[in-house]
Amino acid sequence: MIRRIKWFFILTLVQCISICALARAKQFKVLLVTTTRGWHHESVHTGVLALQQLGARNFFDVVLMEDPNSFTDKNLEQFKAIVFLNTTGDIFDSTQQRVMERFIQSGKGFVGIHSASDTEYDWEWYTKLVGRMFFIHPVIQTARLNITDTLFPGLQGFAGNKQWTDEWYDFGPEKTNDLHYILTVDESSYDPAVQWGSKKSKGMGVFHPIAWYHAYDGGRSFYTALGHMPAVYSDPAFLNHLYAGILWAATGRK
Repeated sequence: MIRRIKWFFILTLVQCISICALARAKQFKVLLVTTTRGWHHESVHTGVLALQQLGARNFFDVVLMEDPNSFTDKNLEQFKAIVFLNTTGDIFDSTQQRVMERFIQSGKGFVGIHSASDTEYDWEWYTKLVGRMFFIHPVIQTARLNITDTLFPGLQGFAGNKQWTDEWYDFGPEKTNDLHYILTVDESSYDPAVQWGSKKSKGMGVFHPIAWYHAYDGGRSFYTALGHMPAVYSDPAFLNHLYAGILWAATGRK
């Protein structure tokens, strides 16, 4: 009888531990990549802290990639999305590129923030994942934002032609024809003219996209050009925008 009672309490304890562990399990886990082989944004450190706090507030884990050798199929099994925060240049070797491709092909997600579009130009698969690549930008200015897709969440803070100060990227042509645009910038509200030596631009015209998403190669991709300056990473409108993109990329929910 005593032995039965003892085993009953042991089984009950094991069940309680299992239930408590499930209760503590986060919604999902994302890998945060900040590697740069070019311009280093001052906002990277602030952005890392902001995304970690965003995860704590919304009950998901943000893991900073610190060891390039950890970018393997086995290690990435635990993650639902990969976030590129102000990455630049060629950051992955060919082996890591294949790992990234298999990750997305397995049904998982990608989030690109600001200069993620200034990364891996020679990797065609990646340029299609992002959707459009950075071309040039004028000086930092205040401009008006417009919402182009009211069905995508996290855009409430940009309603009413919100004034926003950032580094306004011009982009090259679409790398794929299925991009769903959610934010644009009004070029009449700032001066888009810029010249870097022989490279120059007067802007993208009436339609100047800033954020978009699309399904790609079995997975999901979300990109926003906002996020150049450290100060925006404490702005609730921007953080809501990021979380909506991360949630969709990681789970497909919006």
